[in-house]
Amino acid sequence: MLDVLTVAAIGAIVLLMYHWVAKKYEYFLTKPVPCVKPTFGFGSNAPLLFRRIDMTTLLTRLYNAYPDCKIMGFYNFTDPIYLLRDPQVIKKIAMKDFDFFMDHSTMTGDSLTEDEVDGESLFENMLFLLRGQKWRDMRATLSPAFTGSKMRHMFGLVAECGQSMVEFLVSEARAGKTLEYEMKDVFSRFGNDVIATVAFGIRMDAFREPENQFYLKSKQVFDIQSIRVVLKLLLLKAMPRLMRKLKLGFIHSSSTDYFKIMIVDNMKQREAHGILRNDMIQMLMEVRKGGIKTDADFGSVEESHFVKSTHSRKWTDNELIAQCLQFFLAGFDTVSTCLIFLTYELAINPDIQKRLYDEVLETNQSLNGNPLTYDALQKMQYMDMVVSEVLRLWPVNAVSDRVCVKDYHYTDDSGTHFVIEKGMLMLIPTIAIHRDPKYYPCPDKFDPERFSEENRSRINIESYMPFGVGPRSCIGSRLALMEVKSIIYYLVKEFRLEPTEKTQIPLRLTKKMSTLAPEGGVWLELNPRHS
Repeated sequence: MLDVLTVAAIGAIVLLMYHWVAKKYEYFLTKPVPCVKPTFGFGSNAPLLFRRIDMTTLLTRLYNAYPDCKIMGFYNFTDPIYLLRDPQVIKKIAMKDFDFFMDHSTMTGDSLTEDEVDGESLFENMLFLLRGQKWRDMRATLSPAFTGSKMRHMFGLVAECGQSMVEFLVSEARAGKTLEYEMKDVFSRFGNDVIATVAFGIRMDAFREPENQFYLKSKQVFDIQSIRVVLKLLLLKAMPRLMRKLKLGFIHSSSTDYFKIMIVDNMKQREAHGILRNDMIQMLMEVRKGGIKTDADFGSVEESHFVKSTHSRKWTDNELIAQCLQFFLAGFDTVSTCLIFLTYELAINPDIQKRLYDEVLETNQSLNGNPLTYDALQKMQYMDMVVSEVLRLWPVNAVSDRVCVKDYHYTDDSGTHFVIEKGMLMLIPTIAIHRDPKYYPCPDKFDPERFSEENRSRINIESYMPFGVGPRSCIGSRLALMEVKSIIYYLVKEFRLEPTEKTQIPLRLTKKMSTLAPEGGVWLELNPRHS
């Protein structure tokens, strides 16, 4: 009898779960938008979850499912999500109606109010994850730190790291070594040195000291494929509030403690000895004393309007240190990822590399023996074309999102209108839009000429969003572009980038990650131009 009752109970539970999941999949039946048919329990995630396809392929499939619609739906497991396909709709939601869609989603998917954010958590206090008024205040506080004039002051620190890296590689070549590298490792070390000096105020050399503690701690932070991190992500998704209460965050506490102590000690030393330096630490110290002096080129009109702070806020050291850590996370990984795709394209397109090298030589001659300057780098038109095209074809932020913070009445020029409820997630498939032949003819071809002075006017500018769109676009885009262009200048000046037997042509993306990454990395050989 007990066995019969047990079986009946289990059957009832299974039936209830089935109906609960089935009910979830009814959301888009009440909306006048098409929806990709979900796989029961997995939504549209099954191919990615079981590593049958990469993230870019999944996004492209979803995007192409209903080519004539402006907005559509799909399911992330059982969660309904809107996919925005039309650049005009994206602009409207991300800019014009920004007040309804001002927040990003969290990694766990739960909504944190300002009062619920753990003041001691560096991760939760990063600008990218902040919400509501606190985000507005922090963005307004930090924006003056990323103007063109501030980048000009910071350029020497970035250029020094690039020069040091190339000098090391030249010395290796002179020693008779074959310079065949997996480029992610090379550019991660470069990114490590840049962020160490720009964000943490210390000098590091991850090439000559490959096992230095700063670099090892950095790698620990980015060990996102480890079982420990995967389990944490699953637990954070399933029990976000419990995990937060237990202070079991995504980033290993020993790593964040290491960087936090380093920043605090650096600040104390500068205050004690009156040290001034054009880096992120100095800017945070200025904020703590009352704010960063605003330059004439502060942001855009749109950003200045949307991120205007409504009241004075006194930031804690922890909240400011969190921003330093965010720029470290962004600079260490995203810049290096952009660089591996860029060097790959230069290696398999020698004609493009030759034209870029000619511009590098022309710029070098114009300097008359003086060091490269920020203004000289900004004047390199072909360099800008090449970088713009790699960000189109391989946007590091392949997808972005917005959370609806209050009920929104959606309408478009096709006559569609309905209510998007508070809490719903809107997904922007950047890489799919960047590769839509409607906006970019022969979209899979690496063609910098798209961004020439003659052709730029033909591009629908709203379809190009490598750093996001609207007030929540990447605050550090100028710094990222400066890093990418400066290291490519020094690298191409001294070396020819060439494919090897290990180079994948065409490039395949890994199915192991939910980010843009080549399978097995990008292997290239650096051949000295000068013996």
